[in-house]
Amino acid sequence: MSGQATSRADTGAPVNANLAIGLLVGSAFVMILNETIMSVALPALIADLQITVGTAQWLTSGFLLTMAVVIPITGFLLQRFRPRQIYIASMTSFSLGTLIAALAPGFGMLMTGRIVQAFGTAVMIPLLMTTVLRLVPQERRGAMMGTITVVIAVAPAIGPTISGVVLTALGWRWMFWIVLPIALIALAAGVRWLRVAAETRRIPLDVLSVILSALAFGGLVFGLSGVGEAARGEALVDPWIPTAVGVVAMVVFVLRQLRLQSEGRALLDLRPLGFRPFAVAIVLVVLSMMSLFGALILLPLYLQEVLKVSAFVTGLAVLPGGLVMGLLGPVVGRLYDRIGARPLVVPGAVVLALALWAFTTLDASSPLWKIIAMHVVLVVGLSLMLTPLITDALGRLPGDLDSHGSAILATLQQVAGAAGTALFITVMSLASADAATGTDVAGARAAFLCAAVIATVALPLTLLIGRRPPADATA
Repeated sequence: MSGQATSRADTGAPVNANLAIGLLVGSAFVMILNETIMSVALPALIADLQITVGTAQWLTSGFLLTMAVVIPITGFLLQRFRPRQIYIASMTSFSLGTLIAALAPGFGMLMTGRIVQAFGTAVMIPLLMTTVLRLVPQERRGAMMGTITVVIAVAPAIGPTISGVVLTALGWRWMFWIVLPIALIALAAGVRWLRVAAETRRIPLDVLSVILSALAFGGLVFGLSGVGEAARGEALVDPWIPTAVGVVAMVVFVLRQLRLQSEGRALLDLRPLGFRPFAVAIVLVVLSMMSLFGALILLPLYLQEVLKVSAFVTGLAVLPGGLVMGLLGPVVGRLYDRIGARPLVVPGAVVLALALWAFTTLDASSPLWKIIAMHVVLVVGLSLMLTPLITDALGRLPGDLDSHGSAILATLQQVAGAAGTALFITVMSLASADAATGTDVAGARAAFLCAAVIATVALPLTLLIGRRPPADATA
C-alpha cells in the first residue's frame, strides 16, 4: 500500500496519499506555528495584562505541558479511532480554543484558550507521522520527513516574525483572529476530503494511566518552572513538591505501562524504547528540542529587553533563520535517503553547539547583524539533526509499533520544549540582577550558557547513530 500514490480506506473510498498528507501537513503547520506565536508578545502581554514574566511564560509552557499530557493518549486514539475522526476532533478543539483566546478579557481566559488549543494540537503530529509511515515507501520517507521538519521546526521559528508584525499593526488578539478562519477552512477540508486507510480495534482506555501521565509530566514541568518563581518570592508552593510528585508518578506510570503492554492494553506502549537506534535518536531529539525552544524564548526576550528593539524588529531578526530551516528541510531529507543519518547528525550537532556557545558572548551593545548570523548558524545545525533523527527513529520500528513510536516521539518533544522553556526562563531569572524588572545581560548569558552545555552533552551520543537508512521495518 505504501508504495502507491493512492490506497483504499476502510470505508472503501479511494485515498490520495499526497492530498491526505498535504492536508495534515498544512493543518499541523498552522497549529505548531501557534505554539510559539506568544514568544514575541510576552512583553506586550506582561504590560497589558499586568502579569509577571514567570506567569506570562506559562502561555507557552502551559501549552506545551498540556500537549505533553495529552499526546501519550494518542497511541490509544490512533488504534481505537479512524484518522478522519481524530482529525475532525483535533481541528474542532483547536478552532474553539483559538476563539476563546481571541475573546479573552484577561490572563485566565487566555490561558484557558491556549489549553483548549493544545488539546487539538496534541494529536496532530502523531497522526501526521503515523500517516506518513502508512502511505510513504521507505525510500522516500527522508524527503517526506524533511517536509514534516518544516512543520515541526520552521513553524515555531517564524512564529515570532508573524507575531511581531501582527503586534505592531493590530495588537495581540489579532494573532488569534487571523488563525481562526484558517483553522475553520482546514476543518471543512478535512470533513470533505480526508480519507486514510486504518485498522481500528476496540481497546479500553486505562484511566489510571491517563491520571499518572498528567501527574508525571505536569509535576515535573510545573516544579521546574517554580524554581525561578521561588527565587523571586512568587511561588505558590515549594517547587520540589510538584517535582517529587512528578518523579514518583513517572515511575509508577512506566511500571504500569510495562505491565499493561504484555496484555495489549497499554496507554503508551514503551516497547519502541527497547530498540537502541530509536532510543538514541529520541535522546538526541529531546536535547535538540530543548535547545530550539530555549533559543526561541530567550532570543526575543534578549532582543526586546536588553537591546531594546521593537517587537516588529525582533520578528524580522529571526525570520532569516526560519527561512533557512524551511529551505534545508527537504534537502536534508533527500540527503538522508541517500547517505543515512550519521553523516548529517554529527556535523549538525557540532554546528549547533558552536552557535549556542557563540550566543554566550552577547552583551548590551552586540550588533543586530551578528545576532541574526548566529541564529542562522544555529538553525543550520538543527536542520542537519532533526529530519535524520526523526526519520531514523521511526524507520527502525516494526509496523505494529508505528503509532506508539510516534506518540513517544511527540510526547518527549513537547516535554523537552516545556522543560527547556521553564529551565532557561528559570536560569535567566536567577542570574538577572533584578528579575522583577526583566532580563539583563547576565541573565541572558547564563541561560544561553545552559543551552550550550546541553548541546555539548549531546555530541558524543551522535556517534551512536546508524550510518545508513534502515530497511523498511513496516513492510
